[in-house]
Amino acid sequence: MPAILPALTAHPLFPYIATPVLLLMSNIFMTLAWYGHLKFKSAALWLVILVSWGIAFIEYCLAVPANRIGHAVYSAAELKTIQEVITLGVFVVFSVVYLKEGIGLSHLIGFSLIGLGAAMIFFAPFE
Repeated sequence: MPAILPALTAHPLFPYIATPVLLLMSNIFMTLAWYGHLKFKSAALWLVILVSWGIAFIEYCLAVPANRIGHAVYSAAELKTIQEVITLGVFVVFSVVYLKEGIGLSHLIGFSLIGLGAAMIFFAPFE
């Protein structure tokens, strides 16, 4: 079984697939670390901070390799853009499912404009 990992990482599509998958997983943890405590307002702030740091550690263990792997095929600006778009998607789902907060038309328009800006990073004909 260990022989499969080198073969997998050597595949030319590996950085294109691993990067967004790792960033998605890292953003799930980071969103939980940043916003999960909002349902526990009676918890002591120091405790919330410590728990959030623990969750964020897992996020870093996923985000750092994602960026290291992804930088083989993406620029730093593209990596940041991918991360931000994933963050918005994760946040929308988290906000609706976990926090039970609605997403309104103004949110959707704003997120769409951010998405348009993100597309400019990858498809802009200005270079």
